[in-house]
Amino acid sequence: MHRRDLGNVMIDPAVLHANRTREASRGAWYRQRWLWITGLLAVATVLVSVLVLWDATHRAPGDDSVEAGFARDMIVHHDQAVTMALSIRDRTTDPAIKTLATDILLTQENQIGQMLGWLTIWGLPATGSQPLMAWMGHAATAPMPGMATPEELATLERLSGSAADAEFLRLMIQHHRGAITMVNELLATPGSAQDQRVFKLASDVNVDQTTEVDRMTRMLGTMLLKPPPA
Repeated sequence: MHRRDLGNVMIDPAVLHANRTREASRGAWYRQRWLWITGLLAVATVLVSVLVLWDATHRAPGDDSVEAGFARDMIVHHDQAVTMALSIRDRTTDPAIKTLATDILLTQENQIGQMLGWLTIWGLPATGSQPLMAWMGHAATAPMPGMATPEELATLERLSGSAADAEFLRLMIQHHRGAITMVNELLATPGSAQDQRVFKLASDVNVDQTTEVDRMTRMLGTMLLKPPPA
């Protein structure tokens, strides 16, 4: 066995090698430990971010939320469409108008049920403390987009025959365009419509009512081109 004489200190090379090996092993163990800790911290950060995102997207909308305001106002909006559709369906003699009115009646009654269901699930009443259209940033006195006035509804009830059919189409085109405006406002609001049910219904209203506006515009154009009855 060879020993090194450093002054009065004798160092055994084997012991020195063992010490260095032990120190190297200890350093490797510390490095591995820190790698594990760093990895766990990274995983924990990702999990926290996922939980925060999940909470943000699954938390029930509040009473003054855009979603609740949209649902409540669209229920009112749809209710007027149902009223007009019922009125003309029972009086018209035009099969195309009767079919259209029935389609609008069934679709919008179904959607009213869905929106009332959302409010129940969210633990909110059907009517809130906010005035109509507050979620859109409109003044409380501003009319809801596309809604017929009481005078227009009275005129629709008073008319008959093709004049009533034409007035129904005119009012419903205006009404559908108003609903599309409300949907666009909802979808343009940052952070709104995170609930997939809300997003789907809003998208359905946009597609269905845009299609119906085109359909009714063609029907009204054809009707106005017809000569009046002798």
